[in-house]
Amino acid sequence: MDPIIILHAGLATGTVLLFATIGELITERAGILNLGLEGMMLIGAMAGFSTSLATNNPWLGLVVAMLAGGALSMAHGLVTIHFQADQVVSGLSLTFLGTGIAMVFGEGLTGQNPPTIPVIDIPGLASIPWVGPVFFENHSVLVYVGYLLIPAAWYFIHKTRPGMHLRAIGEKPEAADTMGVNVYRLRYFYVFVGGCLAGLAGATISLAVSPGWYSVQTTSGQGWIAIGLVIFAQWDPLRAAVGSYLFGALRRGILDLQGPPTLFGLTNPLYVNSNWGFFLQMTPYILTILALVLGARAAAKKRIGAPAALGVPYIRGERGL
Repeated sequence: MDPIIILHAGLATGTVLLFATIGELITERAGILNLGLEGMMLIGAMAGFSTSLATNNPWLGLVVAMLAGGALSMAHGLVTIHFQADQVVSGLSLTFLGTGIAMVFGEGLTGQNPPTIPVIDIPGLASIPWVGPVFFENHSVLVYVGYLLIPAAWYFIHKTRPGMHLRAIGEKPEAADTMGVNVYRLRYFYVFVGGCLAGLAGATISLAVSPGWYSVQTTSGQGWIAIGLVIFAQWDPLRAAVGSYLFGALRRGILDLQGPPTLFGLTNPLYVNSNWGFFLQMTPYILTILALVLGARAAAKKRIGAPAALGVPYIRGERGL
């Protein structure tokens, strides 16, 4: 097992989780809980892959994937913002809807090979010992986009006036409304932004990390991991990045553990007995549950919690409790 290879692959895989996690984080900061990440990611993966195949242009595929994820998210926005429906039920329904649509329109895409997002090195930085081969060498362009998204999202949320409005509509929407902030419009907008990033996460899989369309196996439950990472990150983009990349490296490390017939000079039981390998593949999901528990406990100790109005429909004229 080469740690450089594991960390390098972890950054690529973690970029998928990063896009989805930051998208959900922004949506929840606006007070809307969207459990439909898995469906939006599948729609994005299918739309991006099929568009790249049809147009021979992977960049156009990314745009279509983001718009597809955003469009699907607006169904959730309409149901939860306009009709004040239960956000958990709507989000789960969105997962089923997105999965169904992706499977129908993705029929026949398996085995196709459209152009994918190019892999590049960052001149100068790629030659830095240890750091260069891990962070700046032989990565998809989308990995570098992820690097830029992390500080941009943090700065926007914590240091800008629109970011202050975002936090306000998630904490005290009635107070934001009193100050002239259009709560409904902004919530729709941030639900759409979260959907676009979820669609981008899906297209990152099908056009960059694991090029191809494999039906529901394309995302393999990563949308649910991203939802857990939002809580682990305590709604902070910097912590979200750490969690995303760690989980990405973990997923790659598990695959590497199953590969060699010998490990540290001994017979590798994961290679000999595939049942152990299947058990080990459960590890990321088990750790997601642990991350939820630990993240919730840490947040309670620091008195840091979810946005106060998360999951609560806003009805103009009603006073917050």
